[in-house]
Amino acid sequence: MRIIIAEDSVLLRSGMAKLLEDEGLQVVAHAGDADELLSGVADHPDVDLCIVDIRMPPDYSEEGMHAALRIRREYPDVAVLLLSQHVVGRYAAELLGGGATGVGYLLKDRVSDVAEFLATLRRVASGGTAIDPEVVSQLLSHKDDSALDRLSPRENEVLGVMAEGLNNVGIAERMVITERAVEKHVRSIFTKLDLGQHEHDHRRVLAVLEYLRGTVPQTTQD
Repeated sequence: MRIIIAEDSVLLRSGMAKLLEDEGLQVVAHAGDADELLSGVADHPDVDLCIVDIRMPPDYSEEGMHAALRIRREYPDVAVLLLSQHVVGRYAAELLGGGATGVGYLLKDRVSDVAEFLATLRRVASGGTAIDPEVVSQLLSHKDDSALDRLSPRENEVLGVMAEGLNNVGIAERMVITERAVEKHVRSIFTKLDLGQHEHDHRRVLAVLEYLRGTVPQTTQD
């Protein structure tokens, strides 16, 4: 796996690079700000994954998020894992919709298991999704009226776990219910959200996108 690390903290960036390289992963570029990240991707368009901090120089606002969105638009085969201390909800749905697969969003302070972190990197790089449960929780706390109101509390719970990137087996294990029950809930979610019946519609991704749209607070962008 070929990786670019975009993190303004030199110590954190170097430490993460050493961790990944010790695990046999290849760090092809380091970036201390968004411009260096974009240049790194342009120089290494075959990179598999970018690990991106959201708040980077010069303003420490949302430069990393904007760079991630641009990467998803211009290099759709490059996966992006946001690794931040903050939840920036108003861009979460746009990021997911920009590429639909190969996207992750983790909170730095909640990464406590190295093996799990590495597994997440591999899942996102291979086209999966991974959203920290705390990110989902904070988005859900701002939920507005939407198509999600059609869902039962149990279906909303299933969709929330689905948003973290788990498949039906993982959802069943997390919620301590049978896989058959999960399948029933998922079918009901698709029906209530009017997501159609065709495989190419990527209904799981569309359902998660609807979930994020419905939970992102309605704020005005500058």
